[in-house]
Amino acid sequence: MLGPVSPSLTVAEARAALGLDGPAHGEALTAAFRRAVKAARPDLPGGSEAAFRRAIEAHALLKRLDAPLALPAPARCKAPPPTVAISPADALKGGETLIKVGTRRFRARFGPGLRTGDRLRLKSAGRDGADLYLAVVIRGCASLSAVGDDLFMTAPVPRQVLRDGGRIEIETHCGRRSAWLVPDHPTLRLKLRDLGLPARGAHRRGHLFVSLTPVEDAPSAAEDLRHRFARVWAPERLAA
Repeated sequence: MLGPVSPSLTVAEARAALGLDGPAHGEALTAAFRRAVKAARPDLPGGSEAAFRRAIEAHALLKRLDAPLALPAPARCKAPPPTVAISPADALKGGETLIKVGTRRFRARFGPGLRTGDRLRLKSAGRDGADLYLAVVIRGCASLSAVGDDLFMTAPVPRQVLRDGGRIEIETHCGRRSAWLVPDHPTLRLKLRDLGLPARGAHRRGHLFVSLTPVEDAPSAAEDLRHRFARVWAPERLAA
């Protein structure tokens, strides 16, 4: 009985053991192996156990090298869901939007409180009448933007008020809101609680963050009247 085969041959020695003078693949390699083991069979005249073993070892080595490299199947990337863009005002109050899917158009209605990343369902809008889910994206505008549960806006404030402190009025989406500033306070952003996106599902009610933008001080009513008087009368006084 033959013992185990030990991988002690080089590629060149393995080819020589099978009577090959170069690379052989597939059926050519199999045919060379069959000829070699037939000639080396120990039970036939001219054969030997050592040559028989050598042919088997040579074939195993060359076949292993001839096998194609098994590459993992490429991962199938799941297509991202279609998106629907809404404004911060729509996220605050709810609304409706027209969505085109292929050649069809759907009017989707939604309530207040949607966030970026939420899903909006269109009934029977997908393939074979299945529901279609759209990823919501809130696109901010110049006056208002949304991040998570919170809203962000900017408000102009006279430099003198920022320097000396005092009461300011801020026009928000919920109407006018008042705030008091501390003199020379380094923070130029205010937090107005519970004025962000409304609560919805697992989302809490958000806040409104207002960035204060310094502007030149507005003239008082008396100063404005004096400037207007000077613009009207100065030319006539010069002419006189």
